[in-house]
Amino acid sequence: MKRRQLPVGIHSFATLRAEDYYYVDKTAQISHLVSKGQRYYLSRPRCFGKSLLLDTLRELFEGNERLFHGLAIHQHWDWSVNYPVVHLSFDSGKYCEPGGLNQSIARQLMENENSAGLEPSPEQHSGPERLSSLIKNLHRKTDQQVVVLVDGCDKPILDVMNNRELLNANLKDLSSLYSIIKHNDRLIHFVFISGISMFSGDSFFPELNHLENISFDQNYGTICGYTDKDLDTVFAPELLWLDRDEIRRWYNGYNWREQEKVYNPLDILMLLQKRIFKPYWFESGSSTNLLTFMMEGNIGLLDIEKPRASQSQLSTLDINEPDSISSLFQAGYLTIAGEEQISSKKHYILDYPNFEVRDCLTRRFFEFIEQPSSDISDHGQAFAPLLASNDFQGLAVKLGSFLAGIPCQWHGQNARLESWYATNLFGCLRIVGLDVRVEDPSRRERADMIVFHKDQVFIFELKMADTLGLEKTADKAIMQIRHRGFVDKYQHLNLPIHLIGIAFDREEITGVSLFLKAEPA
Repeated sequence: MKRRQLPVGIHSFATLRAEDYYYVDKTAQISHLVSKGQRYYLSRPRCFGKSLLLDTLRELFEGNERLFHGLAIHQHWDWSVNYPVVHLSFDSGKYCEPGGLNQSIARQLMENENSAGLEPSPEQHSGPERLSSLIKNLHRKTDQQVVVLVDGCDKPILDVMNNRELLNANLKDLSSLYSIIKHNDRLIHFVFISGISMFSGDSFFPELNHLENISFDQNYGTICGYTDKDLDTVFAPELLWLDRDEIRRWYNGYNWREQEKVYNPLDILMLLQKRIFKPYWFESGSSTNLLTFMMEGNIGLLDIEKPRASQSQLSTLDINEPDSISSLFQAGYLTIAGEEQISSKKHYILDYPNFEVRDCLTRRFFEFIEQPSSDISDHGQAFAPLLASNDFQGLAVKLGSFLAGIPCQWHGQNARLESWYATNLFGCLRIVGLDVRVEDPSRRERADMIVFHKDQVFIFELKMADTLGLEKTADKAIMQIRHRGFVDKYQHLNLPIHLIGIAFDREEITGVSLFLKAEPA
C-alpha cells in the first residue's frame, strides 16, 4: 500500500484530498446524518476531528464533487444542487479579553460576506443583526436555503469560567447570536453545531434546544476519531515496527455508546510521526482548571474510579454549579465503559479511556496537591515488592512515612480523611502500574481496595480509629472483610488472598499514626 503524508494539524478537507494525505472516510455516516435530519449538535473532546468534520460538511453542501470521488457518499449525493454555507469557528480567539468575542464574530461574518460576494453589513450592526442579514442575503442571492455550521460553539464560555463578568457577557453575546439561527429557521436547510460541552433543554444555550443532540447516538459513535479498522487499513503502511497492542493500551478506549472504541486522532498521528509512545493528547492541553475544580469540590481520584452517571447528568453543563463527573467526561478524561439499568433509569459506568489519560491524570493530580509524581512513584516502587514478599510490617512503616508527608492544605477542614489516605495509597500503587480496583462490589457491599500483584490478591479495608483504638479498629476492618463476602468473590482464582486492615488516628493531623494488620484469607 502506498505511503502518504500524515495529516498532522490539517483540518481542511480540500487539502487532505488534494495533496495526498491519509484520510479516514467518514462520509457514509455523514450521508446517514444528512438523510435522517437537519438540525444537529455533537459534543466531543478537544482534538477529536470536529473541525475536519464541519469542513467536510461545508465542501459537501457547496457541491465540490471532485473532492469526494472514491468516497462512500459520492454515489448518494445530488451534486446538481449547491447550498450557500455560513461557517463560524470559535476554536481560536481571545475570549478572555473584553470585546474579544464580538471582534471574532464581526471578523468571521465579514469573511463569510466576502466569500459569498455580498456587500458588507453596516459597521453599526451587531453580530446577531449581521448574521441575520447574511442568512437572508444568501437566500435571496441563491434562491436556496442556507447551511449553518458552527465549530467550538462553547469555547468562549469555557475559556472564561473563572471570570464571572466576562462569562455573563460572552454568554449573552453567544445566546443572541444563536437565537438568530432559530428565528431564521424557514431560511435554513441544515444546521450542525459542535463543541466540547453537552447541554440539554435550557441548561446552557436555550436558543439551541431545537437541535438533535447526537453525542450519545450509537449511529455516530465513531463519526469522529479513528477505529482499530482505520488503523489497520488506512494507516497500515505506517504501523511497521510499532507494537499494535501497545498502541491499543496507550490510546484506544473512547466510547460514546458505540460497540467500537475509538482513538483520538492527535495521539495516533503524532505517534506515527514521532514513533515514540508519549501522552500527546494530554500534553496538548491544560488540566489546571479541572484540577482546581476537583480540589475545591473535595473530589479525589477515588471519586472518579468507575463512577456512575445518568445521561442527563453527563449531558448538562451548569455554569453556576459545574458537576465534576460530567466535566471530566466532556473534557475527555472519562469515557463510557458500560451501561446499567437502575429502576426505570439507565446509568452509564465511566472509566478512563486508556493508559495515557489514567497515568497522566494520576500524576498531575498528585503534582497539583504538591506531592511530586516522582515521589509517589518512588513509594509505589517500594510498596510493590513489600506486597509481593508479604512484608506487611515493612509496608506499614513505609506507608506511615509516606502519608506523613501529605501537605496540611490537603487536609484542610475535610472530615473525609480516610478517603484522602486511601487516595494516596491508591495513587502509589496505580502509578507504578499495579492492577488496583476501588469500591469493588461483592454480594453485600463494596471493598475499599483490591490489589492484584504477583499472582496474589490483597483486599484492603481502611478505617478511622474510633473508641476501640488503632489495633482493635484494624481487627474490626479484617472482620468486615470476612463478613461482607469480599473473599468469596476471588476464591475461584485459586490465588493466595491476603486481608489487610489499616486504622488511622482521626485526631492526628500534624503526622500520621496508623496500625496495619494482615491475615491470610
